[in-house]
Amino acid sequence: MKRAGTESAKRTIENSPAIHRWDQRSNSLRSPQSGRLKSSLDYEVRTRSVARFTVSSVSPMARFPALKSWAILVRPLRGLLIPASATLVLATMALTASSQTTQRKPSEATRPVVVMSAQSLDDLKQKLQPGNKTEELIDSAGMELRVAVQHEKNKTGAAAELHDASDDVYYVLEGGATLVLGGTLEAPKEVEPGEWRSSRIIDGKTFEITKGDLVIVPRGTPHQRSTAGKDFTMILIKIYAEPLKPGAPKPTSLSQKP
Repeated sequence: MKRAGTESAKRTIENSPAIHRWDQRSNSLRSPQSGRLKSSLDYEVRTRSVARFTVSSVSPMARFPALKSWAILVRPLRGLLIPASATLVLATMALTASSQTTQRKPSEATRPVVVMSAQSLDDLKQKLQPGNKTEELIDSAGMELRVAVQHEKNKTGAAAELHDASDDVYYVLEGGATLVLGGTLEAPKEVEPGEWRSSRIIDGKTFEITKGDLVIVPRGTPHQRSTAGKDFTMILIKIYAEPLKPGAPKPTSLSQKP
């Protein structure tokens, strides 16, 4: 039943979201039970609270039409979510199992080990005398390493050297030699790819080496050796940047002739 002095609730679309506004004609209302007058402000506040309570029950789809369009688009895809998730889980398990079955393992030896006794090295030294000779100790094909025993006697005028891609290690077995290390090559010439030669070294340092000495000459370092008036035998180890190919020519320092 409609109260005296009031109009029915009107929804004002322009004042969204869905709040009902009550228009009050008189300044006061009398309560039917007690007969007391109630202020229009009190009545209006209680009426607005009821209107807000009513709005909370409105569906989100009605308040936001875009949600309805989104739901229509997504609903057909819901049936695909479970199969897709199961497929992802199975793929992950398969990758895990595959990684466990293809574990890395150590590499295998490319050639037999070499063990030489002191007696065998002594016999080799006797074999190399009296001339200037070199004897390879290992087959270096496919390796970044060459090992040789080298003998020199009263040798002068050897060219200065520089290697772009190999390091040299000398271990003196017998006798002695004079080394010039460091500095720069004078007018260097490339006799082979990465192999430089010169008549002398500028600003190098001179060293006298004897039995038991160890010398390491890093790649890119000029070096020159003289055995004038001396008998010299050493183990020469060369370490290369890349493996040597079968049948590759030997560097000059390893292929001296008597």
